[in-house]
Amino acid sequence: MKFDEEFKWILIEAIDEGLKSIIGENGNKVIYYHLKELYGLEREEIPERLNIFAEYINRISGLGAKIIEISIIKALCLKLKLEYKEKKIKFLDYIEELYKEYMKKVKKK
Repeated sequence: MKFDEEFKWILIEAIDEGLKSIIGENGNKVIYYHLKELYGLEREEIPERLNIFAEYINRISGLGAKIIEISIIKALCLKLKLEYKEKKIKFLDYIEELYKEYMKKVKKK
C-alpha cells in the first residue's frame, strides 16, 4: 500500500518506538543494519517495503515477532490517537486499517 508522506514518518517513528520497547536501542540499530545489508532497505524506506520488514522480523524472531508487531501497532495507535484493539489479522493488514482510519481523520479536518 502507498502511504502519504506524513503517515510514513509517523509509521517510522512508531516502528522505532515499538522495536526499542522490546529489544532496546542497540537491538534497534542491529535490525536496521541487517535490513540495509541484507535487503538494501534503509530505515526511511520501510513504509514502502513494509512486507520485507515484516518478513525479516518474523525470520529473526519467530514466535516473538507477534510481540514486536503488537508493540509497533500500539505505538502507531498512540501516535494517531486511535484506540488499540486486539485483532486476529496480519500485521500488514492492521497497518493498512490504521492508515485508512488516519486518512478519514485527515479528510475531516
